[in-house]
Amino acid sequence: MTPPRILIIGGGFAGVECARRLERRLGHAEARITLATPFGYQLYLPLLPQVASGMLTPQSVAVSLRRGLRRTRIIPGGCIGVDTAAKVCVLRKITDEIVTEPYDQLVLAPGSITRTLDIPGLAEHALGMKTLAEAAYLRDRVIAQLDLAASTPDARERESRLRFIVVGGGYAGTETAACLQRITAAAAARYPRLDPRQIKWHVVDIAPQLMPELGEKLGADALALLRARGIEVSLGVSVEKVEAEQVSLTDGRVLPCRTLVWTAGVAASPLIGTLDAETHKGRLVVADTMAVPKRDGVFALGDAAAVPDLAQGKDAVCPPTAQHAQRQGRAVADNVLARLRGRSLRPYVHRDLGLVVDLGGKDAVSKPLGIQLTGLPAQAVARGYHLMALRTGVAKVRTLTNWLLNATAGDDYVRIGFQARSPARLRDFEFTDAYLTPEQVREHVAASAIGS
Repeated sequence: MTPPRILIIGGGFAGVECARRLERRLGHAEARITLATPFGYQLYLPLLPQVASGMLTPQSVAVSLRRGLRRTRIIPGGCIGVDTAAKVCVLRKITDEIVTEPYDQLVLAPGSITRTLDIPGLAEHALGMKTLAEAAYLRDRVIAQLDLAASTPDARERESRLRFIVVGGGYAGTETAACLQRITAAAAARYPRLDPRQIKWHVVDIAPQLMPELGEKLGADALALLRARGIEVSLGVSVEKVEAEQVSLTDGRVLPCRTLVWTAGVAASPLIGTLDAETHKGRLVVADTMAVPKRDGVFALGDAAAVPDLAQGKDAVCPPTAQHAQRQGRAVADNVLARLRGRSLRPYVHRDLGLVVDLGGKDAVSKPLGIQLTGLPAQAVARGYHLMALRTGVAKVRTLTNWLLNATAGDDYVRIGFQARSPARLRDFEFTDAYLTPEQVREHVAASAIGS
């Protein structure tokens, strides 16, 4: 008999952790594991702002899948549709070839995309910070603005090039603004024609508090750290319109600006919409075992699933964090094994380990196991946690070496010309328009069945 086919969609924290655990616990001929992901690496997303700032190289946060997965067949492509009735996924390979992949047990961990709003000019001009390519592009973009501002005699152009706006006062936005502000402040010494006081960073968020998950005290501490560095923070304010050379805010201000970074939350992968299943705020509704109701052999987890948070009580769902994704990956692997072996599934229950926010240099705020820390102790906890979370020894050594090198030798502020003359639209970096409708999925599956 053919061994059961386990198909995992997504190479992020949840999907990779699930594959690793299955490899360790499955008998050699007990099942076949396949992982579909467009990239050959697992992205360690929490350190992405440090890649954008040049503190870390891209390879430091791109953990090779083939270094850690030995038995898993890896398909280089993304899932663009699921037919749960036929038990088939439609995949688009990196060559744009569309293929179908059958399964017996399906693990959906496609992650999330940047959540956008219907703001004029946002889709055309905003930059994201969700992928490795976006981080690399953003670094090039920031350094290019310094180069161009230093070479122009036009004061208005210089002002617009030297103002950087980050929308979103969560972890991603706060860390991005903090890390990139440090490199522009340090780089100013290499530009004698620029006045460092002209370089302005601005964090904008509609919420009344910065990083509310940290609590009132640590959120206030983080706000004070940013403002002490000269970063302007506007709370209770949002963006009204984005243009090529200026940004309009809802409080009436119109700011000269050519670089707006949008980090105002995430939304579940558009793949979820192809299942025609029940959702909660865009995330796929699942049981506490992460099994999808009325979908035989399907599990969903991570950012794309509304996993019940039993530790928080009724109606609560787990937030889309790396910590939850990793733990859910292990729990789903155990439940897949239980289903294959005819055992009962177990609910997902967790204990929160706390939060860490690295603001670069000696600045950080952390809340490990409920203990509130700031400054160097918080920085030590934050970096220690990141080193522990990186899954391979090579990644740990590379990251630690990069930190030491950056601290001792600094940065050369070199841009590589990445997509210098191409648009940096969110949909191009995150492939948000690549998915099929439920009807198109069924058509592809039917055509594939006829062709075979």
